[in-house]
Amino acid sequence: MTASLEQVLATADVIHDRASVDRAIAAMAADIAKDYEGTVPVYLTVMHGGMPFAAQLAMELGVLRQDLEFDYLHATRYRGETSGGELVWKHRPATALQGRRVLLVDDILDEGHTMAGIVAWCRAQGASEVRIAALAVKQHDRCVEGMCADYVGLQVPDRYVFGFGMDYHEQGRNLPAIYALAE
Repeated sequence: MTASLEQVLATADVIHDRASVDRAIAAMAADIAKDYEGTVPVYLTVMHGGMPFAAQLAMELGVLRQDLEFDYLHATRYRGETSGGELVWKHRPATALQGRRVLLVDDILDEGHTMAGIVAWCRAQGASEVRIAALAVKQHDRCVEGMCADYVGLQVPDRYVFGFGMDYHEQGRNLPAIYALAE
């Protein structure tokens, strides 16, 4: 039986508090705005986990006067589980990517299997460039070869993390900090 979010939070470790998350997102926005100056990238939020991060990052980019063309996608390997399986597309972007610069925005880059599939799909659609902004990157050596985020907010340990978009059995995505299950 899965423990409730309340039970898990009672023993979870706070990995990054809200202030740390906010600072990381602001720093990422500055780098992204510099790199995309004078262009309007297709800003693709990876649902559901990427939504809280993507919203805050977009607002920070707006403060810096970086325009974006919004769309989203929903591809998952987890479907409520704690380990991934086959990539399943639930929604593909409606925006044409041919010849466009694409910025994929997601909550976490773990091993990179899901993101590798998404990047390959964007390239097959004719995107001229595909970059990745990940709020968190897990620290380990199991990443898909060549898969890394272009913009990284925070490093997280090689533990099950949740909060700020990341879920614990589809719960806790709206928590304002990043937590790890107790070891």
